[in-house]
Amino acid sequence: MRRLELLDGLRGYFLVFMMLNHLYFTGGLTLVHVNHAELGFVEDAQGFVFLSGLLIGMVYAKRMAREGFAAGAVRIWHRAAELYLYALLCLFVVLLAVRLMPELEAYWANWLGELASPGHASTLAAATLVHQPTYMDILPQYIAYLLVAPPLVYLVLRDRWMLVAIASAVLWLAVQLGLHLPLGNALDHLLGQVEPGLAMRNHFNVFAWQVVFMAGLVMGALSATHRIDWKKVFHPSSRSMLLAAVVFFSFFMAFRLGWTFGVIPEASWDRFVAITNRGEFSLVYLLNFVATGYLLAWLLIAGPWAEENWIRQVAAVLTSLFSLPFLRLIGRHSLQVYVFHVVVVYAMLAVDRHLGPFPESVRTLLAITAIASLAIPAWLREADLRGTRQAAMPTTRGAS
Repeated sequence: MRRLELLDGLRGYFLVFMMLNHLYFTGGLTLVHVNHAELGFVEDAQGFVFLSGLLIGMVYAKRMAREGFAAGAVRIWHRAAELYLYALLCLFVVLLAVRLMPELEAYWANWLGELASPGHASTLAAATLVHQPTYMDILPQYIAYLLVAPPLVYLVLRDRWMLVAIASAVLWLAVQLGLHLPLGNALDHLLGQVEPGLAMRNHFNVFAWQVVFMAGLVMGALSATHRIDWKKVFHPSSRSMLLAAVVFFSFFMAFRLGWTFGVIPEASWDRFVAITNRGEFSLVYLLNFVATGYLLAWLLIAGPWAEENWIRQVAAVLTSLFSLPFLRLIGRHSLQVYVFHVVVVYAMLAVDRHLGPFPESVRTLLAITAIASLAIPAWLREADLRGTRQAAMPTTRGAS
């Protein structure tokens, strides 16, 4: 299987678990616990953002190297504009639903923020991406990353990738030290002056989470220009980094499971939680992500050639999983699918609040239906692309 197809499958996998984790049903959902996030502090959003950066680097570094900076930059910025339109469409659909069915306001109030009782200021803040309803906040950060991506890809092409990496690391560290807080407080004060109670509403700190996207961008651009050979980096005989990854992965898994089953003392957990900030992608999440990412990459790239039969079997299972046609389908159109998933999640909450509570069997069936529905925007997108390609093909005149 080609590398990009496997990456599509990975993106599809993360989209499935985003849907599963974002669904809310009264009484909970047992299916949500069948989840890799239960084994540590690596979640779907991290993998999705990293793969997005990786593919931006892989695809557009080639274009820039072949056609120049402008050709690649225009394509990336066009994608950012397209995503912004998708974000506005998603916001419009949710707010229109509230206007047409006022009872939805009560169901979605906790997710809408100040938009639950909208005025011009809150709507404008949402349109400018600084005040986002729940689950729509991954879109603004991705748009921001796309806007700054072209010069960064170009720097990697000019062998300045270390400069990009260091700047990204420093920016992440600045957030961990709280150096971003004056800027955030100033923006909150400005929004509050426009409309009392209005403030920024984005779970993901764009300056912290950029470290995931930029790491992917640098690796993707280096890979596209053949400046890094992943088969040498992840060689079956290279076990030192693998051992370190396994140790860190096992530590975080043991700690998470220890808390789940009541083994970790509450005092220890409280200290751990104090340094665990998901929104700011704190050190716990960074270390766990690096360890898990390295382990997964080693299994997929080096695992099939390992001497141990059980490692080859694990690698084969993972490759088969990420090669599933459904996952590759939705992964190929991940942005459209993500926007669609937000609408479905809001709809499912309304169904649960209006018709529920449901028994576990019905909740599980609804969750599976929601996951299956992710194929709808992907199928529509594929059909649209096929139609576009066919329309662009030159017509041939038959013999008379």
